[in-house]
Amino acid sequence: MNSQLTLFEEPEFSVIAGTDEAGRGPLAGPVCAACVVLPPDFPFEILADSKKLSEHKREEAERIIKEKAVSYFVAWSSHDEIDKINILNASLLAMRRAITGVLKDLQSKNLPLPEILLIDGNRTFDSPIPCKAIVKGDSKIHEIMAASILAKTARDRYMKEAALKWPEYGFDKHSGYPTQNHKEALRKYGPCPIHRLTFKY
Repeated sequence: MNSQLTLFEEPEFSVIAGTDEAGRGPLAGPVCAACVVLPPDFPFEILADSKKLSEHKREEAERIIKEKAVSYFVAWSSHDEIDKINILNASLLAMRRAITGVLKDLQSKNLPLPEILLIDGNRTFDSPIPCKAIVKGDSKIHEIMAASILAKTARDRYMKEAALKWPEYGFDKHSGYPTQNHKEALRKYGPCPIHRLTFKY
């Protein structure tokens, strides 16, 4: 059993999945979610809230998570979906896709399925397995920390690639968040094909 479960009163679980997203606040690009199941012997000391880790430490943690996790899956909800169903629903959709991917992976390996899904934040969604929302879970629950790291590194990588296509917006510097430079570029050039058109600029 993972020691972090002492943070809240729940029955003991032997297999836990954690999920988190990255990219709710930006004006451009998709939202990314990840779901992770970790083994009992994982080096938990490398984990932390992804926003508090340096880029180098996040990328090193990403490598170790992908190498040692029992299962992980990274999923997306596009800027078009965000405009159609709003950012909250798109974030929950990406997380639902991530847990579905983990369940399929575990089934294909004939491994035990998670007994509970721990979700960062205060919202749950229609999950294939029982779930619980954990406020600030990305600083409390190891599986959520790992999911947060995978989601953020994947999305940052996506936005760096977008910067090569649309260099005038500086996506490699702010990942689409509403910085002053980003807003000035939007006023000068207008939105590019991956901007979220329902967001206020």
